Amino acid sequence: MSCYVDTLKVGSPPAGFGGALQQTFPFTAIVGQEDLKLAVLLSVIDPAIGGVLITGHRGTAKSTAIRALADLLPPVKVVTGCPYRCDPTEHSPDCPHCSNQATLKSQIQAVPVVDLPLGATEDRVVGSVDLERALVDGVQAFSPGLLAAAHRGFLYIDEVNLLEDHLVDLLLDAAATGENVVEREGVSIRHPARFVLIGSGNPEEGELRPQLLDRFGLAVDVRTPTVITTRIDVIKRRDAFDRDPVAFLSHWHKADAKVRRHLEKARTRLDTLVVSDVVLERAATLCSQLGTDGLRGELTLLRTSRAMAAYEGDDEVTLAHLRRIAPMALRHRLRRNVLDDAGSTIRVERAIAELWGDVVSSR
Repeated sequence: MSCYVDTLKVGSPPAGFGGALQQTFPFTAIVGQEDLKLAVLLSVIDPAIGGVLITGHRGTAKSTAIRALADLLPPVKVVTGCPYRCDPTEHSPDCPHCSNQATLKSQIQAVPVVDLPLGATEDRVVGSVDLERALVDGVQAFSPGLLAAAHRGFLYIDEVNLLEDHLVDLLLDAAATGENVVEREGVSIRHPARFVLIGSGNPEEGELRPQLLDRFGLAVDVRTPTVITTRIDVIKRRDAFDRDPVAFLSHWHKADAKVRRHLEKARTRLDTLVVSDVVLERAATLCSQLGTDGLRGELTLLRTSRAMAAYEGDDEVTLAHLRRIAPMALRHRLRRNVLDDAGSTIRVERAIAELWGDVVSSR
């Protein structure tokens, strides 16, 4: 749903744009929801952040922002003919295709953004025996599933809080190991499955299992806009898209292209940024004060603040970057406090205010 509208696929791409411009509501045309858009873009800059969980009201751009993301992602090199889209510059001993090739040819492909529907079967997710080849050719062959399709890309689950428990377990295993192992019906396959997990849902319809919740690097909460001018902008853009999607997409094409170039520059800048001990100490102190379990909180703060600095074109990671991303990195990692009925975001912001004081103004 785009800033409040559902992704819509219509007709053919505008003339002159080829197949690159998909008929979905453009990312840059989404009104408001700045935290949502920022979290998604930061996960593109550094996939090691660990993905994004988006919760909130229906019709608040959750689905559209992710499906529009495909048009922003810089293309990647993949091994020609590999169903798992392996990187030709990296050795992939676990890949059934690449491990048997003496030389690897490469080609450029778009980064996949794969939808995992709630009704998906286990075979559809992990893969299964190719029945057609078994019946026609008499051979046992593996038909890759959604985890293979999402390798080196994004796996999106709408209403992730309603996902079946056995599918959650499969996702946890793949997310923890970076590979998918299938052993059934005489077939034993192990292939790479490294992806950025993005989930969305309405918490009023059910809670997410803690094990899966912890796998999301960032979490944002989106709300229906209350400012009248914002609501009017949403209505105008949705109406313009419905009335003439080709013209609407053409109008926003340059804005999307600009964001794509910005992401490419941020990615190249990422490895040059160093996080000082001052920033690390503040991150550790914040997590300790909030009582987060384990060290994933600190690692996420480190990676996300570095991505934030790269996104803003800065030469160093500062306390200002850390403060900006701390709520989305920690709000889903807090234990419930029966003596404090404040929301998780408020608790994080309160801890930030106590720690920072006036420090952030002087960087």
